[in-house]
Amino acid sequence: MNKNLLIKTKFFFLLCLLIPFAGISQTKNVISTQRVFPKMDKVLEFEKALATHAQKYHTGNAFWRVFTIQSGPDMGGYHITEGPTSWEAEDTRGNLSNDHNIDWNKSVAIYLTDRQSGGYSVYSDSLSTVALGDFSDKININHLYPKVGKAENVVNIIKKLKKSWVAAGVTVAVYSANSSGKTQYTLVTRYKQGLKEKAAGFRKPFKETFESVNGEGSHAQYLKDVAEFVDESWNELLFMRADLSSK
Repeated sequence: MNKNLLIKTKFFFLLCLLIPFAGISQTKNVISTQRVFPKMDKVLEFEKALATHAQKYHTGNAFWRVFTIQSGPDMGGYHITEGPTSWEAEDTRGNLSNDHNIDWNKSVAIYLTDRQSGGYSVYSDSLSTVALGDFSDKININHLYPKVGKAENVVNIIKKLKKSWVAAGVTVAVYSANSSGKTQYTLVTRYKQGLKEKAAGFRKPFKETFESVNGEGSHAQYLKDVAEFVDESWNELLFMRADLSSK
């Protein structure tokens, strides 16, 4: 057999062997979140300890981004996101190390109140208008809770919203909660140009843009769908704190 032909044949055979593994490759679209609330008189001590902890122990899949919560019912808290990672990697994450646990409990947790929350979310590329890793320093999180049995209806609402986001140039990352309490979709608006994006007149009115891509009268139907299928919705503003995050 010709030498070049033999090499090509071996390469093709190897490629065929690898094809089954392509379908089970690890998809890094999972993030975990934790919210903590420092004691009012220990904020400075807490921030110093948190920054040291994040930069020493949280790298790779365990990378931390820390936000301060500026408004809403959790104002004054700190929103910590870890990842993105995959479920396969989360299987083997463990507690990172014994030193990690000791540092958190003895250096960071001592400044916290008993109030906290946390969970897992999965990024949805098909519902988002911005890539998972295309972050911004200022964000708005809209927590959207479907009524029981109405999750698919809410997804259809988000699909219509996505059309208007694309038309208006709004960058939104959409996540779905996973094994973390009530069914929830989080719509994270990333203000790539800063908070001026919130100002009246920066973009066309929402109704005008929504109907331009979804049809005349679609805004009225949108409001009816929200009233029928959404159980609860609330918003909050968060600011990124690079000084407290992983490096």
